[in-house]
Amino acid sequence: MPNFVQITPFMHVPDLDAALAFFVDLLGFAVLFRQPGYAYAEREGCGIRLMQNYGDDGAPPGNRRFAYYIDVRDVDALYRELRPKLDLLSPGDVFGPVDQPYGQRELLVLAPDGNLLAFGQAIGG
Repeated sequence: MPNFVQITPFMHVPDLDAALAFFVDLLGFAVLFRQPGYAYAEREGCGIRLMQNYGDDGAPPGNRRFAYYIDVRDVDALYRELRPKLDLLSPGDVFGPVDQPYGQRELLVLAPDGNLLAFGQAIGG
């Protein structure tokens, strides 16, 4: 069975409630997870991660914020596969795998352009 599942983009929005209303009420998505400043909505296996944008606190490339989230079936197996190459990166460019308080186990890798790639799986999933 393939390990990679999908890429789920983060969308930084100025009004999380309005964005959720758009995705849920207009597009038929369901909110599967929500906490202050963050929500995950999905429809037919296609998901989007919505992050509240506070003023100029957006996520332009190069500031080490999540830009790309790649869902995988087994983040630890991916880490074992990639570790020889990850060990060649600069210290601080790799974090995890680690369980996050929002129910994901993640491996974070900083790309050369400064964008942060997050590989994650649902804990218990």
